[in-house]
Amino acid sequence: MTEPYDLITMGRIGVDLYPLQTGVSLAQVETFGKFLGGSAANVAVAAARLGRRSAVISRTGRDPFGDYLHQALREFGVDDRWVTPVDGLPTPVTFCEIFPPDDFPLYFYRRPKAPDLVIHPEELDREAIAAARIFWITGTGLCEEPSRGATLAALEARAKAGPTVFDLDWRPMFWGGEGGASKDGGASGAAARATARPYYEAALRYATVAVGNVDEAEVATGLRDPKACAHALLERGVELAVIKQGPKGVLAVHRDGRVAEVPPTPVEVVNGLGAGDAFGGALCPEAAPPRHPAPPTPSRR
Repeated sequence: MTEPYDLITMGRIGVDLYPLQTGVSLAQVETFGKFLGGSAANVAVAAARLGRRSAVISRTGRDPFGDYLHQALREFGVDDRWVTPVDGLPTPVTFCEIFPPDDFPLYFYRRPKAPDLVIHPEELDREAIAAARIFWITGTGLCEEPSRGATLAALEARAKAGPTVFDLDWRPMFWGGEGGASKDGGASGAAARATARPYYEAALRYATVAVGNVDEAEVATGLRDPKACAHALLERGVELAVIKQGPKGVLAVHRDGRVAEVPPTPVEVVNGLGAGDAFGGALCPEAAPPRHPAPPTPSRR
């Protein structure tokens, strides 16, 4: 095996087609921009832009959008060797509407099944996963087989060998209903959370760090108070719980009793989508000191 990666992420990848007009519905949008998206891919890109050697485990369709995602990953300096095509399934696309400061509806097109949910346990490079300085998984990867089994197998191979991050990444439209994300999923509320919670709890037993907002932490714990959520996550096995609170900042609670409450940095919000993934990428430097120069940012971004 080559030198260990600073970060390996595992989970969702796709193409984001975002409007170039704000304050109007998709019915009125005239032009779109094409971007790499998906939480696991975004975190790997954010870390690479901060000088970390990163890779992502995911899958695309065997189509031009899949080719584009490989091109984008490479331009951002992310290793794409474990992003493989799935015959017969299209690369997912996601549309959004932009209503600043805090309304950004998302529309996911992931049928009949998203390729990133067709990761099989036997395809994993378990040695590389165990050796990585940070290993990062997301809640979306737990919503359906075979990705669910592969995600848990990767966590088991990792065996808490180093920082192992569970990004709670709650997308209720991927849960609920017979068949989950690939059939009539999309239920929200208590039923979807109840479906997801056992799998979240299973993943937490292998993780050392849990990261999520209050809604996401509620899926894992059944609680909504940030401090109560953090302590419940610690009880479920992690060493560090990080609760994102939007305009209230970030709460971090460690198993050894240390507590940090970081206030937000005020900004003018144009589009908040992806902010959590950028935050995730910025968490990585402390665990993986930079050893590689950051790649240049592609001009299209």
